[in-house]
Amino acid sequence: MDILVIGTGAREHALVRALAADPQVTALHAAPGNPGTAALATSHDVDPLDPAAVAALASGLGVDLVVVGPEAPLVAGVADAVRAAGVPVFGPSADAARLEGSKAFAKEVMAAAGVPTAASRTCTDLSQVADALDEFGAPHVVKEDGLAAGKGVAVTDDRAVALAHAGACLDRPGGQVVVEEYLDGPEVSLFVLSDGRDVVALAPAQDFKRIGDGDTGPNTGGMGAYSPLPWAPPGLVDEVLERVARPTVVEMAARGTPFTGVLYCGLALTSRGMRVVEFNARFGDPETQVVLARLATPLAGLLKAAATGRLAEHPPLTWRDEAAVTVVVASAGYPGGARTGDLITGIDDAEQVPGVHVLHAGTALIDGVEGDNLLISAGGRVLSVVGTGSDLASARTAAYAGVARIDLTGSQHRTDIAAQASR
Repeated sequence: MDILVIGTGAREHALVRALAADPQVTALHAAPGNPGTAALATSHDVDPLDPAAVAALASGLGVDLVVVGPEAPLVAGVADAVRAAGVPVFGPSADAARLEGSKAFAKEVMAAAGVPTAASRTCTDLSQVADALDEFGAPHVVKEDGLAAGKGVAVTDDRAVALAHAGACLDRPGGQVVVEEYLDGPEVSLFVLSDGRDVVALAPAQDFKRIGDGDTGPNTGGMGAYSPLPWAPPGLVDEVLERVARPTVVEMAARGTPFTGVLYCGLALTSRGMRVVEFNARFGDPETQVVLARLATPLAGLLKAAATGRLAEHPPLTWRDEAAVTVVVASAGYPGGARTGDLITGIDDAEQVPGVHVLHAGTALIDGVEGDNLLISAGGRVLSVVGTGSDLASARTAAYAGVARIDLTGSQHRTDIAAQASR
């Protein structure tokens, strides 16, 4: 099977790495990819947000499957263009990807499908926001309606801060926000694969969204993750499949927009039961890094089954009897004005630690003075260092031993990923 993976981040590197280990895969391509994926797949300089260009590349390469990693190409209609070209694609249509592209649309679908979620109000002006804030009380939760790379949410006890965030979102073209009641309790990420009719869940994971230890500071795209979750209630996955994923997939099909790809269920385990915090229409980053590190089932056949409506025929998934922890190494200034262009060294040393592999996110190669290639930072989240082990404690030890061997001037990382769970 020849496969093309669309995207540039650590999530895509994790996908490429898992596909490269699958004996069914005969050729791997990445567009545009990154220096990490380039070691495993042929890179193609194509704009991932250009549906026609991606479809032309897929057709020209004659691939058997296209896997779209990030959300922006999905919302832009890349999967539609690839399907129209007659190539199987793992990823929802632009219409179905509205589950992530619009928080208001996702709330509408959840209401129609009877999915448990936070009470909310969709607002188009500040007076509506103010009324909703007063209705729900603190802590205040204000979400930008559109795509915001995981950074469009404000959770604060300060009403003025909540209003200011709403105002900034409303000032954008077509701006609207969703104001929600606050959901207490730990959060869980569960990826559910769908072929438009059937659903298959992967293993739950937990990510760490804020920049600082102890969940302090601003939201980021994610600073680390771990799996499995030893504290998760038994039956959680089955409950999510029955009360969230299946009803949502049925509702989307009834609307004439069947959902094919990953339905990322962001959940809160509240004092009143499980609630959906958000839907995403693709694999989450950095949770993908730990979930795929534990998946023993070959990935290519699984994704192809979802892309071609044959999930019901796929054998049950199998999992490695080990834990995985990933720690994100971010550049100086992230998540504000992230600094780029700093030299990165020590990745090979990090991968000498047993159980460790390093995934590239915001990296680039430049020519050195002696003609050799130098690896530099080229984004906010630069690397994901993944450690695996017999339990969370050993996986965590491995991941942080890997981080310690990497040198990136001014870099930052959280020191408490999986700390509480591993205890």
